[in-house]
Amino acid sequence: MGSQSFGLDESVVVKIADEISEVSRLGVELAVVIGGGNIIRGLAASHRGIERVTGDYMGMLATVINALALQDALEKRGTTTRVQTAIDIREVAEPFIRRRAIRHLEKGRVVIFAAGTGNPFFTTDSAAALRANEIHAEVLLKATQVDGIYTADPKLDASATLLPRLTYQQVLERNLQVMDAAAISLCRDNRLPIVVFDLMTAGNVRRVVCGAPVGSRVEG
Repeated sequence: MGSQSFGLDESVVVKIADEISEVSRLGVELAVVIGGGNIIRGLAASHRGIERVTGDYMGMLATVINALALQDALEKRGTTTRVQTAIDIREVAEPFIRRRAIRHLEKGRVVIFAAGTGNPFFTTDSAAALRANEIHAEVLLKATQVDGIYTADPKLDASATLLPRLTYQQVLERNLQVMDAAAISLCRDNRLPIVVFDLMTAGNVRRVVCGAPVGSRVEG
């Protein structure tokens, strides 16, 4: 969305595609779970009178739009991609099939997972945790608009301090809300580390993938 109030900002799509393409060229197997909040959020839609389940499905479709936009930008940079959706939309993307996704990754393709989990009431965070565990990812990277996990919202509290390392239990007990509890619990149960970092800082995706101490790390 960038600085816009709605929709796609082409410059942001290009920036993200550049970051992903650079990491893919390193030989890293990379999958992307993409949200749809720049178009519509299911929970927000329900507050405007749309039935919650309907709103969630609308949000899932919004993630497909974003996935196709990212795919287009990546392909223009010579990065081979596949979009897989949790909702069957065969005209524009493959259905999510775990073994096929893993084979794509092994062949050097960037896999973009869209439509969340395919179920209402589950967030993009939950979809990311689920897909990461399904493909046996080494780490779940939460790319966001802040440079890590803070003691409070740094945009609202000037005294908020960055927490570079935490345990899953600390995140849950302190209600830090960097990801929803279901996603954190799923990662904890499967010992999948989480790194939270600022996506909009140029080169950050590469730095995180290469092991630089960027953002905040959550693990056991």
